[in-house]
Amino acid sequence: MRTSTTRFAGVLTGLTLALGGVAFAAPAAHADVTACINQVERELHGGEAPDSVRMACYVGLTGDHAQCVSGLTAGGVTNGTAVSACRVAPE
Repeated sequence: MRTSTTRFAGVLTGLTLALGGVAFAAPAAHADVTACINQVERELHGGEAPDSVRMACYVGLTGDHAQCVSGLTAGGVTNGTAVSACRVAPE
């Protein structure tokens, strides 16, 4: 029984380290989404971006440029701003 407890502790430690690495990398990715949102907010002349814009920028972070642009233009953002904002999301 002791072997399974040791194995369980090892698996739990490995999982904790893996998830900790993901959490550590997340702030860098978030900055890219912020850059996308900031591009859109500049077009809105200081207005806060709605949730639809934030979600489209998160989609852009995954590298799906076309879906990001589509989501932003559906939210009322001009095509030129949408293209440039989605371009900075996955950087």
